[in-house]
Amino acid sequence: MTETYDLIVRGGEVVNHAGRGLADVGVRGGKIAAVGDLSQASADEVFDAKGLTIMPGVIDTQVHFREPGLEWKEDLESGSRAAVLGGVVAVFEMPNTEPTTTDPDALADKLARAKGRMHCDHAFYVGGTHENAQWLGELERLPGCCGIKVFMGASTGTLLVQDDEGIEQVLRHVNRRAAFHSEDEYRLAERRPLARTGDWTSHYEVRDAQSAIQSTERLVRIATALGKRIHVLHVTTADEIAYLAAHKDVASVELTPQHLTLAGPEAYERLKGYAQMNPPIRGEEHRRALWAGLASGVADVLGSDHAPHTSEEKARPYPASPSGMPGVQTLLPVMLTHVAEGRLTLERLVDLTSHGANRLFGLADKGRLAEGYDADLTIVDLKARRTIRHDMMASRVGWTPFDGMEVKGWPMATIIRGTVVMRDDEVIAPHLGEPVRFNETLAP
Repeated sequence: MTETYDLIVRGGEVVNHAGRGLADVGVRGGKIAAVGDLSQASADEVFDAKGLTIMPGVIDTQVHFREPGLEWKEDLESGSRAAVLGGVVAVFEMPNTEPTTTDPDALADKLARAKGRMHCDHAFYVGGTHENAQWLGELERLPGCCGIKVFMGASTGTLLVQDDEGIEQVLRHVNRRAAFHSEDEYRLAERRPLARTGDWTSHYEVRDAQSAIQSTERLVRIATALGKRIHVLHVTTADEIAYLAAHKDVASVELTPQHLTLAGPEAYERLKGYAQMNPPIRGEEHRRALWAGLASGVADVLGSDHAPHTSEEKARPYPASPSGMPGVQTLLPVMLTHVAEGRLTLERLVDLTSHGANRLFGLADKGRLAEGYDADLTIVDLKARRTIRHDMMASRVGWTPFDGMEVKGWPMATIIRGTVVMRDDEVIAPHLGEPVRFNETLAP
């Protein structure tokens, strides 16, 4: 009897936990039902992937989609449109909105806003604060929550937790892996007078490498003492890579395409405010160290830290210009270019963009191209050549720091739970995003 599937992705090169090789992927009921030779099988829909590469769906574990409160920069619809156009099947969104996501009602509001509007699957961080620390053990178990996020350097409203006692109280009450923006607010406050008006090259002098390693050493010391798991977001310094390599028992590490691709002072001289983010784009010696950390296995995941601001805001003379840049749509093309140029293998990229998220965050049914998992696939053309342009960007702000960059490799289709959501740079099945499920939040 002939096997039948809802969808067969036929004839592509599959890259997954088993390596690389030609194979078909059969989908039934939104799940991967078979990987192998399905030439004798039939399907309601066939996707011809000949000449293309099939990856597990890319997961971006750090985005700021700005809703509620800052929708002129981005919202859940526009941000998720950019995501699926970039080959991203799921995003974890940050709590520094207005109001901040620090209680059950705020989380429920984001999930309600996402329903029927977001194009990709999604989960939301709850912000850890001095005020809600005692409730974090309950908040982190709510459906749709990907974990607790803490800002140790300046952030929105009450989200700043700069002191050791505050960090300790947060970690005492969490059981899942908590994510941290690790910059020492005390040192940042001392160094803010070093900002030179209109000179963006002073940004990484104000937020120097010492402010990062000083914060990360404090964080790891507290986490180790309490036996808690932490995730250090957007690591930027050589010192942190060396230090975190010795503390993998408690700390996982995120890198961003921006910090792997751009370097100061050149980026600031060329891009001005468009190059400004926190932690900052640093000098070439730090960029080389990040690549060494990626090669040696210190890095666990890639996140875009998609954090858009308008061009008008970015044009303000430093330091009045805000920090942050869009990146969810360009994460994959930029990193595929690094693959093409020999800086990492495609298998390592898959680990950083899907398998790593599965391991660190305990995804119940995502992050692996294997039988029984959600049929989330990112299909790319490794031979495609494109030039990234501002006008390609779906983000509401309409710009990218990678404008003019010639990339080698391009996402041709985004398949989420067995539905082709994006194909050939067009969203063809909109608004199908659902909350991501986590092993540690599954209902008993």
